Amino acid sequence: MTSTINLEAPPAGHSVTASMKPDELPGEVRVRLFKEVVLFLLAIAFVGIVMWICIDTIRTPAASADEKKWAMSVIAAAAGGTIGYLVRK
Repeated sequence: MTSTINLEAPPAGHSVTASMKPDELPGEVRVRLFKEVVLFLLAIAFVGIVMWICIDTIRTPAASADEKKWAMSVIAAAAGGTIGYLVRK
């Protein structure tokens, strides 16, 4: 005996969701994943360079107080963004 559910009138406390997405060919999956990995690595490299510049600015005795304040603000923003990203995940 099989039971059937009318999708136009689901039971109380339930909802129906349907979605359609195209099939990805194995070659398309590899290309998409390659793009995502390259983009991720470029973003990590960019953030690393910015952090290195900020730390170098803070450690340089010739840097003015305003430059050091700016560098500390960028480091704090990067740390806050990273923590927010990790907590959201």
